[in-house]
Amino acid sequence: MKKFDILKVKDYPVILEALIVDDENVVLEGVEHLQEKREDATVEKHVPFIEEKEDGYLVKVGKEVAHPMLENHYIQMIEICIDDFLYRKYLKPGEAPEAYFRVPKGGSICAREYCNIHGLWSN
Repeated sequence: MKKFDILKVKDYPVILEALIVDDENVVLEGVEHLQEKREDATVEKHVPFIEEKEDGYLVKVGKEVAHPMLENHYIQMIEICIDDFLYRKYLKPGEAPEAYFRVPKGGSICAREYCNIHGLWSN
């Protein structure tokens, strides 16, 4: 399963998504390749948690403590990868840091989220 890489333009509030064919040879000047973080030691929880439901999946950011959704600190998007399919929901401040995906069940499942301050996280 190939996920798209998430890139950030340095010094600008711009995020790009790209399918990079050969990871070893890609160098883009002025663009940072965001690495997925997986361990969360902060008060705000960032690791996405997947709950299987009858007709899909619920992805929450923070298992026991929900991530804040403030004007200056919030989850911008949550996505779930199921086998070869990618589904995404964009969020706004004030909304719950979760996304419900009514999709077919799959064999290979992972989730990612992007925090406007702390970057890209996966489970």
